[in-house]
Amino acid sequence: MSRKPAATRRRRGAAASTARTPSVTVRHYCQGIGDCHLLTFIRPDGSPFRMLIDCGIHVSITGGPALVADIVADLKKETGGKLDVLVITHEHWDHVSGFLTAKDLFKDFSVGDVWMAWSENPADPDAMELDKFKGQALAALQGASQKLDGMQGLNPYMERVRDGLQAVLGFQFGAAGERVRSARDAAAKLSAKPSPTYFEPGGAPQSIVELPNLRIYVLGPPRDKAALRLEEKASEMFPLASGGPFARALSSGLRMNQADDPTYIDELSPFERNIGTPLSAALNGEKGSDPAVDIGAFTRKHYSGPVSSAAPMEDRDQSWRRIDADWMAIAADLALQLDRGVNNTSLVLAFEFVDSGRVFLFPGDAQIGNWLSWKDLKWPVGQATVTTADLLARTVYLKVAHHGSQNATPQKQGLDLMTSQDLSAFIPTNKLDAVKVHWGEMPYDPILTALEAKTKGRVIRADDAWLAGANGKPGFASPSGSILAVRSAPRDPARGPGGLWVEVDFV
Repeated sequence: MSRKPAATRRRRGAAASTARTPSVTVRHYCQGIGDCHLLTFIRPDGSPFRMLIDCGIHVSITGGPALVADIVADLKKETGGKLDVLVITHEHWDHVSGFLTAKDLFKDFSVGDVWMAWSENPADPDAMELDKFKGQALAALQGASQKLDGMQGLNPYMERVRDGLQAVLGFQFGAAGERVRSARDAAAKLSAKPSPTYFEPGGAPQSIVELPNLRIYVLGPPRDKAALRLEEKASEMFPLASGGPFARALSSGLRMNQADDPTYIDELSPFERNIGTPLSAALNGEKGSDPAVDIGAFTRKHYSGPVSSAAPMEDRDQSWRRIDADWMAIAADLALQLDRGVNNTSLVLAFEFVDSGRVFLFPGDAQIGNWLSWKDLKWPVGQATVTTADLLARTVYLKVAHHGSQNATPQKQGLDLMTSQDLSAFIPTNKLDAVKVHWGEMPYDPILTALEAKTKGRVIRADDAWLAGANGKPGFASPSGSILAVRSAPRDPARGPGGLWVEVDFV
């Protein structure tokens, strides 16, 4: 935008800061691996305008549904059960589970409109293609996971594949096997309108009549299939919506290995089905049909192990030879496609206050492909043009994407462009829970270090120890930067240690 309006915004921003009137209050709920954020804007008549972004928790979190019920009860107390807008960023369990597990609490809410990305629109051809891939991939991954769960003596690599599949499927299913789609649809049905409002990037910024000082820019998800399937680097491309070859290969292998039709002919097998002993039987200790040969003992000694401690040392464990599960390693690639692809369908919103020019960025779980797709976006605003670089330069608050994972906040096209001296950030993360679900380092230390430097320490995490106290205080003073005040509330001790929410007033 032009220099003159920007200068005007800065002067007005300074005046607003002196008056210490919040432009917006954000209440982040602290369930750890999960998102739920309540934004409260003030209408010109002084009444609150409430916007809720997501409400969910990862299936692996012990007592998760009860904690989400506490969150929804608190939401109702805070809002009186009235939400003007409900934003669903994307179809992952840790973002939408609450609308199903706490549906009896949500049913009494009044919701004016539900916002979703174009990728959730059942009438959109591109969304239909993406949905078809997701269905095929889920079916294949479920089959592989069930088969690996039933196998003993997996080598370390295949054990990691099995654990990784369970972690990915945790985004798609609840503890009772509910599909994430049912939770997303439960959220959609809360709307007072016949159907959700679907958004895609580009075009004029969105406006809300009741909030004349607010513009909302839609940055993602992209329409470009290459951007949807991009994982960590531009050179690492996965064929997401182009037919799902990994899903087809894995599904075909599962059907072949699980065929119980005695007349089934595997044309790639060198032997007839009635010749020999099935490997599964041998691994279970069956001796086979030839009384002269104990095929189970032979298999243990030479292939699967372990054998009796009385056996020679070199014969005791031959499980390193096993390859019967290795064909399912392709499930790891397919799981990456599904997980990264769904995260890249996140609805990304940037909230701009007209008087100050300050921007608040909520990227859902957008990963690198989604982020990179924004860089050339432009929006007409009056006689000026707003670019993504301009929005990022004026960003004073960042809801960190995907719990602070390695490939969800780029450096050059992300943090490096956030140059405001007033930048602050919130990370919906719990390091201990991330280890529990085999996510490794989350939040990723280099991203955390960069955020700490960029914000001068104004980073709040959902697992910060100070949130567990009734009068907890962050490690930075407030007012500070764009932050006017910080408040928090601890959880019910029955739900474990930690905070229930942290609330931030912004100028």
